[in-house]
Amino acid sequence: MIFCAATWRSRPEPRRSAAAWGVAFIKSSPYKADSQNSPGSAMFRAISPAALFLLASGLAAHAGGDAALGKKVFNRCMACHEAASDRDKVGPHLLGVVGRKAGSAESFAGHYSQAMKDAGAAGLVWDEANLAEYLKAPRQKVPGNRMAFTGLTSDDDIANVIAYLKADPKP
Repeated sequence: MIFCAATWRSRPEPRRSAAAWGVAFIKSSPYKADSQNSPGSAMFRAISPAALFLLASGLAAHAGGDAALGKKVFNRCMACHEAASDRDKVGPHLLGVVGRKAGSAESFAGHYSQAMKDAGAAGLVWDEANLAEYLKAPRQKVPGNRMAFTGLTSDDDIANVIAYLKADPKP
């Protein structure tokens, strides 16, 4: 409310647009660039390495995935795959799959598609990068494979499933 001297009454303050509020905030902000907060100042130089370290460590932890969350995501795969034992289902077991050559589970040897056998013969090993690509788009990574699953869309889900498979799950 503002007071109008001409009419001696109070009236509501006129409405401001979002842009006007933003300009007013910036003009009154105590965080304006000045000599103390400029990128060349000692404070900025001291805080920057700490911020970079925290950011990098957070990204590294995120990139590793969470095995517990991966187990939940892997429930989508359990109709066809087993990760906690060497028992095959419609697809091969995935126990110890990280680091294994594609199409090389002996118990499933007679059931692999020719495309998967050829990929293994060409040197495809299920490391984290190859698993991530395969889980995102199985038909693009190994064209002609028999897996009906079209892939996981979330990079977080992919990282979590890989963390779960790397953890050598137990029943």
